[in-house]
Amino acid sequence: MALNTISGCGTALITPFRDGAVDSQAYTRLVKRQVEQGIDFLVPLGTSAETPCLTDDEKVNILRLTRTNAPGKTLVAGVGTNSLIGTLHNAELLNEADAFLVVTPYYNKPTQRGLYEYFSAVAKHCKDKPIILYNVPGRTGTNMVADTTVRLAKEHENIIAVKEASGNMDQIRKILAKAPHDFCVLSGNDDQTLEIMLDGGKGVISVASNVVPGRMTQMVKAASEGDFRGASKEFRQLIPLFEACFIESNPIPVKAALAIMGLCKNELRLPLTSCEPSTYDKMLRVLHRLGLLKE
Repeated sequence: MALNTISGCGTALITPFRDGAVDSQAYTRLVKRQVEQGIDFLVPLGTSAETPCLTDDEKVNILRLTRTNAPGKTLVAGVGTNSLIGTLHNAELLNEADAFLVVTPYYNKPTQRGLYEYFSAVAKHCKDKPIILYNVPGRTGTNMVADTTVRLAKEHENIIAVKEASGNMDQIRKILAKAPHDFCVLSGNDDQTLEIMLDGGKGVISVASNVVPGRMTQMVKAASEGDFRGASKEFRQLIPLFEACFIESNPIPVKAALAIMGLCKNELRLPLTSCEPSTYDKMLRVLHRLGLLKE
């Protein structure tokens, strides 16, 4: 699939487990639910998927399950690691994806020059695959500044977008102002989606859309069509869900929500554990308020 741009709402899919193994039946249900509710694109094997805890065989099978159950949807596979060798290995392993999401290397704490050289090497190696940069300093320990993102966008045609989860709106606005006109800025934080789109962003890679894919997609669609009043109304109703999804480290709360809804087991792989009782209770209240639970 030729992919020169990407926009709308994409879901950073969770990986359901049952008794220690990937629950393929639950995953199939989750993907079909996303498609039925009109999601724009899907992002398997990102942070929300607990990807560092998956084997290579599991990664390949998850991508194939996603393709089988979401025919025609753009699939953006998370391939980033904190090693160029590891990232290129994942890229070869998951080459069936339409595009790659590549996170800034975590733990190593590279300089801006290191980030530039790293992403340039990935782009050159994967020259036929669209790449979405992923900046999430809260999880990686390193922030990729606007000038680095813009330089990469200008120098590599296949670097088509950035998922910006720095939370720094000044930095995000600088990218929007200086990057090529066809370079897409996607929100990496659900609660900043409208603010980023108001300034020219093209959508979101969302955690909350695991729970409410239809509502998130409609909110983003309204914003993209200039109906910020309608989008804002939906946004305000979803704020409690956005907050609840990050009481603990993602995907702990969102997995609890999906379990409450009967869509998967509330099971994670160590070092992640299931949520605290207080998080579960809050999520239960939020889901009731949103009308997502059967009486």
